[in-house]
Amino acid sequence: MKRIGVLTSGGDAPGMNAAIRAVVRNGIYKKLEVMGIRHGFLGTIKNTYHKMVRGSVADIIHRGGTVLQTARCDEFLSPAGRAQAAENIRKAGIDGLVIIGGDGSMRGAQLLEQEQDIPVACVPATIDNDVGRTDFCIGFDTAMNTVIDAVNKIRDTATSHERIFVVEVMGRQRGFLTLHAGLAAGAESIVIPERPLSIDDICKKLEHGFKRGKKHSIIMVAEGVGGDFQVNRDLYQSKAFSLAEDISRQVGRETRVIILGHLQRGGNPSARDRILASRMGAHAVDLLLAGEKSVMSGVVHEQLVHTSIELALAEEPALNKEMLELAHILSL
Repeated sequence: MKRIGVLTSGGDAPGMNAAIRAVVRNGIYKKLEVMGIRHGFLGTIKNTYHKMVRGSVADIIHRGGTVLQTARCDEFLSPAGRAQAAENIRKAGIDGLVIIGGDGSMRGAQLLEQEQDIPVACVPATIDNDVGRTDFCIGFDTAMNTVIDAVNKIRDTATSHERIFVVEVMGRQRGFLTLHAGLAAGAESIVIPERPLSIDDICKKLEHGFKRGKKHSIIMVAEGVGGDFQVNRDLYQSKAFSLAEDISRQVGRETRVIILGHLQRGGNPSARDRILASRMGAHAVDLLLAGEKSVMSGVVHEQLVHTSIELALAEEPALNKEMLELAHILSL
């Protein structure tokens, strides 16, 4: 292997740039040429290849987003599109790819290798933290801290006006981000797809708080509690608004809704995400050099591991039920 390519795909996540930096610099250290591919899988079809040197990734470790950009690519969804991508990859002299992204990006990588025999190593990067065989994905820690910071500010207003705030958090079909941020922010109720609460459950807890003198509350809701993300993200309807209406009607108190949205995906990556991205990005290069195929770099109990993309996609990461129970106990 003499030349590798690197691309970022899917939704951006803080720490992607740190991963790109690690791929480029470890690749060069291992005597490889590294080609950056702009705009994700679309770039493999549109030939947006460019050689990267050590200076190409200077001063990006602290930046959010991705300097390689990311984009949707409907053409890559078809076998013909993937065949065109593979032809372009070979013409560019690329012997293997490092693909940084979430589960959708990993599925694309898996198909590219299965159908076209292009060696791929994936680095899991998604604020949803919903990829199996790794404890954490790049971007999760930063997004969690962004949510916590936002809730801290919301709580100031909730306290001043003695209101209930329903805060919607990203995460697609999973509640990892909502649970972790909710526990750290001291939310009174945490509503996630894995364990949805009924309106009666939520209101009973609110009434319990009111009886002991509490004047405000923060209820955190994972976006996946409402809508069908697997069929069409555009069909999604926020559960937060209907929940707020039901709460206001049942407890007779003023309720407001905050949808944090794409705010959660931006910002400078945390130290944890920078370190995680650096380790996994460099590891992905080593996996390609070792002859591994259709593989994902991950971290389990702080140790670097690797697993097949197939197993990573097949195994749903388990929600920490102890954390969920603790969040309930501490909010009483």
